[in-house]
Amino acid sequence: MKYYIKLGFILFIITAIASGVLAYMNTLTQPIIEENQRVAQEKARKEVLPSAITFEEVIKEEVTGDLIYHIGKDAGGNIVGYTFVASLYGYSSDVKTMVGVNTDLIIEKIKIISQAETPGLGANCEKPEFQTQFSKKQETDMKVDKDGGNIVSLTGATITTRAITNSIKAALDKLDLSAEKAEGRIE
Repeated sequence: MKYYIKLGFILFIITAIASGVLAYMNTLTQPIIEENQRVAQEKARKEVLPSAITFEEVIKEEVTGDLIYHIGKDAGGNIVGYTFVASLYGYSSDVKTMVGVNTDLIIEKIKIISQAETPGLGANCEKPEFQTQFSKKQETDMKVDKDGGNIVSLTGATITTRAITNSIKAALDKLDLSAEKAEGRIE
């Protein structure tokens, strides 16, 4: 019996030390990871709305959840569009998409910034030929071809395609800026 207690105590000490080391490493790397994610999002923001020089963050409070978007402005301070992250669960992960829209809420460009979908199927959502089909589309165009729309599904990955399309549609619906314009919060 003493032998088992001794082994249990040794195992406890080893796991406590390992947990402490992991926790310490997490405190060291967490700020670096967050900064890298911020830089990646800023780079994606500039890629999907290239006419913007600066971006101003806005949090729109909704009953169904907050929408964080950025107002893109040119060198003269004029609003040229908006960017936001649209996210929805696909086949095996959340698929996060950076979306750039002009002032008429027509999509300029999208960029998948995070996904862990099936390699060779859903992961093909990162290919430029898939992403370009979203350009010049608006909220009413956000429907997959299998549902009667004009967004061509990835072969074998309709769930991923629907997740991307539906997340963009939902975010565009939340982004409707008519109320903000009426209240004078944006130009």
